[in-house]
This record gives sequence, structure tokens and C-alpha cells, in this order.
Amino acid sequence: MFPRHFFKVRISLKVPLEPFQLINQNSAILHFGYNTVRFGYDHAFVTSQICITQKESNMKTILITGASAGLGKATAKLFQAKGWNVIATMRSPEKETELNQLTNLTLLPLDITNSEQIVKTVQAALESGDIDVVFNNAGYGLIGPVESHTEEQIRAQFDTNFFGNLAVIRAFIPYFRQRNKGLFINTTSLCGLVSNPQSAIYNASKWAMQGLAESLSYDLAQFNIGIKNVAPGGIKSDFMKAMQVTEDKAYEATVAKMTEGFQDGTLMEFTDAEKIAEVVYQAATDEKDQLTYPAGNDAVRLYAKRLAEGPEAYRIGLTKYLNLQRPYPQA
Repeated sequence: MFPRHFFKVRISLKVPLEPFQLINQNSAILHFGYNTVRFGYDHAFVTSQICITQKESNMKTILITGASAGLGKATAKLFQAKGWNVIATMRSPEKETELNQLTNLTLLPLDITNSEQIVKTVQAALESGDIDVVFNNAGYGLIGPVESHTEEQIRAQFDTNFFGNLAVIRAFIPYFRQRNKGLFINTTSLCGLVSNPQSAIYNASKWAMQGLAESLSYDLAQFNIGIKNVAPGGIKSDFMKAMQVTEDKAYEATVAKMTEGFQDGTLMEFTDAEKIAEVVYQAATDEKDQLTYPAGNDAVRLYAKRLAEGPEAYRIGLTKYLNLQRPYPQA
């Protein structure tokens, strides 16, 4: 191990840049145990000064998927500010211009629908040191009536929101079992606790994650591994930009009423991503045996309403609010 004090070594290297993970346009990064090595480089070759520092042994580490924007980025910044080591993953880390300026933060490439890349990125992350928390945040929304979606859109939604997150969990379980400790946190959604019209496939992917986590909580407990879900309502973020929307004019009245409910806060309020990140931090540090963390005023309010009324009464109430015809004569 290198000594704790900071020191510099002046060297000259000429090696291909490809093995290094880019953190900005003028540097690359490698890891050796707890030691972070940063190289300045000129075009395709490294030729400069190395600065080596050692991570504090008492610092915890979180790996975050989907950290390029919104909740993922806000969570990375919050944990870094709280003194954690952060491994922020995203599809194109070379495009990131903000997180790469922060200390104790490493960027790694990860598309959670790419099985081979999951294996490589998890291996690279573990080579950098111990990981305490894995935050599965990558995902997007598919909106519209199910008959207007293509089969490809439906499968892609589950490939990311469910199967991709599951693959990351499966990749880390053996490591957490070996350590006899660890924590998974998943971004689910208010739509995985209560459902809205015009988002059946997205809702289903989030309900699947909710059920997965609840069942896994029993299986993982014997290995001292926790799993928790943070379920946000609306978030002020770039999530809407990544959303896929299909339309059918037959549903115009329903969409109009839902839009009204989103605008006046009845169905959804929009909370700053930084506020939701605070709930992620709470889930990571409160040491409570709690599976579900509704996040945002709307998620807390509507989930409590569903629990108080019961699922059937809540569903019928929402049907009435949306002025929907019901297909049952006795209703």
C-alpha cells in the first residue's frame, strides 16, 4: 500500500489510451486497489505526471447506474458531498462534464442491457476497492395505450427497467455474499405502488421491481444483505426527455383529464431531483428494516391514500375521478 500522505512521481509513458477509462478530454483513470492513478495525456498516448492518493479506509462506496442526469446525477453529487466514494456509471461517460470534476468520484461505462459490459464494469468497479451500496437507477418511461406500442418497445422497456436492473443485482450478489454484507437500492416509482392509465407497461416494469425486491429481501437477509426501493413520484429532471410516447386519439379525453391532474397536483407533483436523492441517502444510511421509501409529497400522499382505502376502493376512486365508463352494470 502507498502511504497516506500525497506524493507525486514524475515519469514518461507511451501506452495506448484504450485501456484507460476517460474522465474528461484531458485525462484518463486507472485503479490499483485503493489507489487512484490519474494520467494526463496527449492524443493517443500518456506522457505526463502521475499523482497517487489513497482512499481513506473508513469511506464507504456506492455504485450508481444511470448517473448521467436527473436523480442518478443528483445522488452521485450528494453522496460525494457526504464523504462517500462514488462510482457513477452511464452509457457515455466520456460526454460527462460535471461529475468528472469531483474528487472521490469515478466514471465507468455501463449500459445495463449489455450483459458483457455489466460483467466488465462490475469487475472494474470491484478492482477499485470494496463497494457497500449498489443503487440501481437506470430506467425510462414508455407511455401510451398498450395496443399502440410495438412489441420491440414493450420488450425494450422490460429489458432496461427490469431485466437490466436484475442483471446488475445478480452480478453483485456473490460479492456481497462473500463479504457477508451489502445493500441494494432500486429506483422504482410511485407507479410501482399505485397505477395510472396510459402507462401500463411502465407500471408493470416497476411493479415487477417492487415484487422482486420484496421476495429477494427474504433470500438475501440470511447473508446480511439488504434491499430497498425508493419510489419517487414526479421528478423535475430530464426523465421526460427520455420518455417514449405513443398515442391513440380514442384516449384523448382520458389524457386530458390526466394532464389536468398532473398540473394541479392531484395525480402527481414534481419534486427536485436533489430532494429525492436525500431519500436515497436516508435509505442507504438509516439501517432500518424497511423495503419501500415513497419519495416526494405526491408519492407519500398517494401511497398512504391507497393503503388507507385499500387497492379496490382506490382504483374505483381513480376511475371516477377520470370520468371513465365502467364495464360492470352493478358499478
